[in-house]
Order: sequence, then structure tokens, then C-alpha cells
Amino acid sequence: MTEQQYAGNPLWIAYEYIAMVVGLSSLAIICLGWMPFALIFKPLLSRERGQRWGRYMITDGFQTYINVLRRFCACRFDLSELDQLRDQGPLILAANHPSLLDVVLVVSRLPNAVCVMKAALMDNILFGAAARLARYIRNNAPLEMILSAREELRGGAHLLIFPEGTRTERFPVDACTPSTALIAGRTKIPVQTLLIEYSAPYLGKAWPLFKRPHLPLTCRVRLGRRFPPPDDIAAFTRELEAYFREALPAATPAATSPAVAA
Repeated sequence: MTEQQYAGNPLWIAYEYIAMVVGLSSLAIICLGWMPFALIFKPLLSRERGQRWGRYMITDGFQTYINVLRRFCACRFDLSELDQLRDQGPLILAANHPSLLDVVLVVSRLPNAVCVMKAALMDNILFGAAARLARYIRNNAPLEMILSAREELRGGAHLLIFPEGTRTERFPVDACTPSTALIAGRTKIPVQTLLIEYSAPYLGKAWPLFKRPHLPLTCRVRLGRRFPPPDDIAAFTRELEAYFREALPAATPAATSPAVAA
């Protein structure tokens, strides 16, 4: 069947609802299953050991979740380009942010990634305990965020940040904040851009959590341009935003159909 035939088929629509329930519930089960251990281990383990175990378990959990989406939910992902970054040392990974799935996709391939997260997510019952054990970074205190990012990068981590600050509302990219430039300028670490593309805007800013997905869903993460650390924060922020606008499709994800591996 073609994608057009899938779209109007009542059985396929029913399957999309089932896939939505399977996908959301499996992520919740994975997160809730690790939560009590993360809460227990944080005061018991040293910072270094807790961080290492926390990041390993998040990567492993996200890999499991992606396998569930692939096998049962008609999702296809091409994340192979991320593997090139594993042994490249510390990098700031600046990605566009079309979906709630973005962190899952990137971290599933990079076991030493640390995310800059909203404070609300750091306190969330599903994600908070695991994120705190892994020493993810809150974004609500700029100076503390920069100092924490510098410490993680000095330790060889990959720092994942979304320059838009939140999920994209106006595609291809919203206005970028200066956070990425500030961190890169202070740490003198290059900025590697990631280009994330979906076949539909599932779990985007305007997509309600319990709205059924349009399946099959395809996603690809590409390595974009690598920027040297900036001297001019404002100029770098403008250049980064202009690059995303040039490198990403001008249309919404619904019109994007990247070729991906099953």
C-alpha cells in the first residue's frame, strides 16, 4: 500500500492509535522502571560513578525504546551519522528541535551525552531522577549553566543543546538564543550542528501528546556544519540561525520525506 492508501484506511487508523499507546506507555514503563534505582543511587554513588551509570542507563533505555518504535509502531530511523561523533572528544551539539523525540534519538547513539534541559523536565516524575543522576544541566540559571557545561566538556562529554530553547513553532527553525554561543565562547569548544528531520511533525509544539501519529513515521539525523568557537556572541547566534534556515527544508515536516534506513 502507498502512504496515501494508508492514510484513509480505517484499520490503519486504528493501528496508529494502538501504536501511539504502545509508544507512549513503553517510554513511561522504561522511565518509571529506572526511576527508583536512580533515586537510590544518587546519594550512594560518587559523582563520577553515578554520572557514568546514569548516562549509560539512559542511552540503553532510549535504545530499547527506539527498538520498540521500530518493531511495533511503524517508525524508521536513520541515526548512523551520529556514530561518527562517539570518539571525537568534547563537542557542543547544537540541534534544531522539531519534536519531543529529539533527545531520545541523539542520546541513544551517544552514551556520554549530557543535555541542557528545562528546569521543569529536571523535576518531572518520569525524567527527573534519571537526569539528575546523569548530571544533566538545568537551563534556568545562565551562569550556573555555563559553568556546569564547561565542567562537563572538560571531562570529554558531548553537550546537547537546542539553540531555539524550545520545540520549533515556525519551521524550519525559530529564533536562536545566545546560550550556545555563550557556552562555546567560554569553553572554546567547537559547535557541531545536528539537522533533525521528520516525515510528520509528531510530538512537535503544535502536536498534542495524545493525537495519533501519521504512520509510517520516518526520521533522519544528519551532521551539519561544525563552527569554531565564536568571539562575537551576537554575530555567531545570527550565523547559526541563518545556517539552520539554509540547511533545513523550508516546508513543515509534513512535507518532508527523507530517505531512511529501516
